[in-house]
Amino acid sequence: MTYLINTATEFATDALRGFVAAHPQYVSAVHGGVVRSTETPAGQPALVIGGGSGHYPAFAGWVGPGIGHGAPCGNIFSSPSSSQVYSVARNAENGGGVILGFGNYAGDVLHFGAAAEKLRAEGIDVRIVKVSDDIASNSPDNHRERRGIAGDLPVFKIAGAAIEAGADIDEAERVAWKANDATRSFGLAFDGCTLPGADEPLFHVTGGQMAIGLGIHGEPGVRDVPMGRADEVADLLVDGIMEDAPQDRSGRVAVLLNGLGTVKYEELFVVYGRVAERLEQAGLTPVVPEVGEFVTSLDMAGLSLTLVFLDDELEKYWLAPADTPAYRRSPESLVPGQRRERTSIWEAGEDEVPDAGADSRELAGKLQGVLELFEKVCSDQEDELGRIDAVAGDGDHGQGMVYGSHGAVQAGRAALERGAGARTLLVHAGTAWSESAGGTSGALWGAALTAAGGALDDDGGADDARQVVAIVAAVEAVRRLGGAEVGDKTMIDAATPFAQTLQTEFDRSGDLPASLAAAAAAAREGAEKTKELTARLGRSRVLGEKSLGTPDPGALSFSLLMTALAEHLGDH
Repeated sequence: MTYLINTATEFATDALRGFVAAHPQYVSAVHGGVVRSTETPAGQPALVIGGGSGHYPAFAGWVGPGIGHGAPCGNIFSSPSSSQVYSVARNAENGGGVILGFGNYAGDVLHFGAAAEKLRAEGIDVRIVKVSDDIASNSPDNHRERRGIAGDLPVFKIAGAAIEAGADIDEAERVAWKANDATRSFGLAFDGCTLPGADEPLFHVTGGQMAIGLGIHGEPGVRDVPMGRADEVADLLVDGIMEDAPQDRSGRVAVLLNGLGTVKYEELFVVYGRVAERLEQAGLTPVVPEVGEFVTSLDMAGLSLTLVFLDDELEKYWLAPADTPAYRRSPESLVPGQRRERTSIWEAGEDEVPDAGADSRELAGKLQGVLELFEKVCSDQEDELGRIDAVAGDGDHGQGMVYGSHGAVQAGRAALERGAGARTLLVHAGTAWSESAGGTSGALWGAALTAAGGALDDDGGADDARQVVAIVAAVEAVRRLGGAEVGDKTMIDAATPFAQTLQTEFDRSGDLPASLAAAAAAAREGAEKTKELTARLGRSRVLGEKSLGTPDPGALSFSLLMTALAEHLGDH
């Protein structure tokens, strides 16, 4: 468990503040994370790497010459919001474009993707590299659809070295993907991790067992096997990776034996002794092997093995110098005089509130009432949504919905006080929902509110037909950003029939309250049907059958909110 906290909700923020204070020669604080305390050289691509907190030294610990230019830092096990990613990237970029690197998780994909869209709209060249090294999370044919775990470090290290050597953004992106495709990881746990302020771990492993194929966000393993001796654990890890090794591999490998938080260094060295023997037997030569904590999961009792199957190019970059707070390689070989003092920090300013017409301000007031209704529903359903999410996820959906809806209400209230119209109120609320909640639900609901706002304006009101357009646009934004389809066991299983029914019924009758009531019923039916599905997207996907019999929490929360909206409109 975590012993030293002020408050559980501020743990990640407090830790980041202390990290910056401890390493001023490396990093400067910006909204949402950290950037190098020295300027990115003009024209050099900026490698921005990030994810949730709770994984130190990933990701902030790798910001410095030879690896990252910045790191957005989300809450514990939650992706940073799109505004946090944007802020860090905006501060790191200096004319050479941005490569956004992160582990392949749904929330990170959504938030980093949304930030990329905003940066591209401003004329910045942005590339996205999703690390996907975890062999337990998908088949060899779908390597790029796997989760990212400890392979984050070698992929980012190699990409950062290429940039230091003069690679432009095209070349750096190519090298990063090449490193990712050559990287394989496999992990196991002996017990789960405990969130700050919690009394119990997110999961337990039965005594005498070990969980194979764990995630790094508190997800349990995909199967349990009897506990083995250190040599047997090493054999299991090596055998698993070698079965998945690229066919055209060379005889040289970068090796990372990674402790997840509780396993001691001495234990890791015991395991590595056997790993080294097995690699030699396989005809593989370790190149500067690394043993220690690199990508942790709070206090999880477990470890993982990563191999990068090197060629001459990848080996050159793996061996190149790096100088960061948590990872250093031959820092004295860095060329003197290359450090450029940071002269400015881009600050996230208060969003503008354009002038609005009286009708639009009146509509904004009604929309604020809907946001407050959503906040109440989320608060009432927090425990149940968390319970359902814990079956095959990390149990934070209820909390995320509460955080997001509360942030949206606060932002909406502030916008109203400044005379906001309907469009601006929803855009501000969407940004706040995304920032406050983080994770997948934060990205999707933030996008939904923003898209709904985009279908309205700040000049006039909106008749029933325009309101239908706005609601359908919100659902389309969720589908477009999330990439899910009906049957994937996601929010879309409720949202799609909702939108289709709403449009059909309104086209037929022109009666918005009645159409919303019918659409809400369709959403409830869609959410109920997800009990019969196994998840095909998100963290729950790798847990397979464990999600059978339980509705998708995102689909359920959507149906609850739409039911409340229909009842609210009917009453008013």
